[in-house]
Amino acid sequence: MKLKITTVLLAGSTMLCACHSDNKMGAAGYKEGTFGYDLNFLQKKDSVIVLQSEDKSAKVIISPKYQGKVFTSTADGDTGKSFGWINYKAFDAKTDPHMNAFGGEDRLWLGPEGSKFALFFKQGSKMDFDNWHTPAAFDHESWTLENKDDKQVTLSKDMDLQNYAATDLKLKVERNIRLFSREDVQKALDVQPDSSVKVVGIRTDNSITNTGTNAWTPETGAPCIWNLDMFRPSPSVVIVIPYRKDAPGKVATTDYFGQIPPDRVKYDHAPLYFKADGKSRGKLGMPAARTRGMAGSYDAANHVLTIIQFDVKTDGTYLNQEWRTDRDPMVGDAVNAYNDGPLADGSQMGPFYELESVSPGAFLKPGEKLSHLHSIFHFTGSEQGLNDISLKTLGVSLKDIQSAFSGH
Repeated sequence: MKLKITTVLLAGSTMLCACHSDNKMGAAGYKEGTFGYDLNFLQKKDSVIVLQSEDKSAKVIISPKYQGKVFTSTADGDTGKSFGWINYKAFDAKTDPHMNAFGGEDRLWLGPEGSKFALFFKQGSKMDFDNWHTPAAFDHESWTLENKDDKQVTLSKDMDLQNYAATDLKLKVERNIRLFSREDVQKALDVQPDSSVKVVGIRTDNSITNTGTNAWTPETGAPCIWNLDMFRPSPSVVIVIPYRKDAPGKVATTDYFGQIPPDRVKYDHAPLYFKADGKSRGKLGMPAARTRGMAGSYDAANHVLTIIQFDVKTDGTYLNQEWRTDRDPMVGDAVNAYNDGPLADGSQMGPFYELESVSPGAFLKPGEKLSHLHSIFHFTGSEQGLNDISLKTLGVSLKDIQSAFSGH
């Protein structure tokens, strides 16, 4: 399947209605939840780039202005389901000092978030929400569009950061985003979707280069690459993370934001299952020795199977990202999952859920580069067709996933 690229120019300053109900129709006549609706919204905010297959079924929206984000994708054209979660109300709000959550099916952050080498806290500050600030370079500043062709886009950003240990980090982040053909998807996952299944696949190749004059070491601290994918939840979404049963150490950390209740996470036997209904806030992580470099989710209500595939270096040093300084900063997770839910005051950013992957720490000398591949695949169609893909990639059937929390 050949691909072509469309650049959607800024369409003016006309704003969409701030009210976004489930039945809201955009100016172009697309219902909220469709790719066309989100494209219509985003083209009023930025000169977004659309990569699309020749038959215009697989599409993806990329934004230089909004930190090189992959905002969303579809497998079924403009009227098809929009897979990424977009926080419409954030675009016209004042700049938030903590985080500007525009959403996005794949955004690139740098870690570690917490620990003695945190990038989100100033030296000496207490690690709580009041002092938590996402660095502007990957929170709300624009990125540079380096080049584009009919298959891919490359963006970059030069950054000057300082970590919790007061180490100055001068670096360049580069990000190549490619829309896969159907044949690319088949090869990447070793699957053969039948004709009933529609698919969109995206590969992001992300890198950090040390552009400073000092090496990044375990004594100074180092950044890591962090891909975060925000998706639309439903009451039936279950996250699935295959893992190695014979690997040493714990299977998962399930108390990032307080212990996840046992009726929402299960991992006594592989794989790990985690409810992703957007109704209860919780985050978990899995170390590199356990993960198989793949995770996914199944939305039975909408017949959508999502798979992420990512680099894992079992001998790499993964960084602790917890909001605390009393644990080893060189022991952390390679894959994370997050389910959004109401905060203590009843407010909620989403709802959404996230699948995330992290690179090892970038312990680089000046001029050296670390890269991290992270791919996203969405399949929609017949249950039998999706079931075959689930068995091949996640190692479990759709029935297994749907029954994980049903009690039978």
